[in-house]
Amino acid sequence: MGIKRYRDLNIWNKAVEVVKDVYKATEKFPKQEMYGLVSQMRRSAVSIPSNVTEGFRRYHNKEYRQFLYVSLGSCAELETQVTIAKELNYLGEDKEAVLLEKLDHICRMISNLIKKLKRNTRYAVR
Repeated sequence: MGIKRYRDLNIWNKAVEVVKDVYKATEKFPKQEMYGLVSQMRRSAVSIPSNVTEGFRRYHNKEYRQFLYVSLGSCAELETQVTIAKELNYLGEDKEAVLLEKLDHICRMISNLIKKLKRNTRYAVR
């Protein structure tokens, strides 16, 4: 029997954890970055689990996969933004490493789910 709720997806739970990490990490960024890098990082982070959820609610694999690809794009955006934040000395190397490792893990999980959905072409896995 497949997963019935998006909240049971490990990808979704890991992505929500990253959202919390990003919000905490950006709290101490300079105030002038509130509408710049802080906003961008938070939107990218929130987009990852949001698109996993929206795709999960779709009834066809093609739509589900499309939303997972959007999540992958958001992961890539956030990876770049984390690196920029570190280069600007807003994040320490240790925090950068932790975030990048978590994002890499999520990206691999999403890619594996996409592959699984490609093999099962009729309906989304539930």
